Amino acid sequence: MAVLRVLKALFWLVVALVLVTLGLANRELVELRVLPEALASRVGHVPDVELPLFLVILGSVGLGLLVGFIWEWIREIPERAQARTLARELDNLRTELRRHREQTAGGDLVARLELPQVARR
Repeated sequence: MAVLRVLKALFWLVVALVLVTLGLANRELVELRVLPEALASRVGHVPDVELPLFLVILGSVGLGLLVGFIWEWIREIPERAQARTLARELDNLRTELRRHREQTAGGDLVARLELPQVARR
């Protein structure tokens, strides 16, 4: 486990170095516009924002990750619902088996079965 911790720390150190290098290499200011100039002149005054280029790059990557995480969370809703249903069914079956064991007092093969324990959430 210590090797995995070291590898994880090295990975995040490399990521941090890459981000710092990217930030230092792209410090110049860029102007961000919400609308093209032709459309902005028709709409009225639309404010422009000046930001360092590395913030634009990192913000875009962060926004893409956020959208991807939300998309994946929404996509997994049916799987999570099915997992909850199966967990309830497993709990009901364990309760039924426990009652059956108590009634048969060890004479039945099914009553002597040991079920594997599943971690609960």
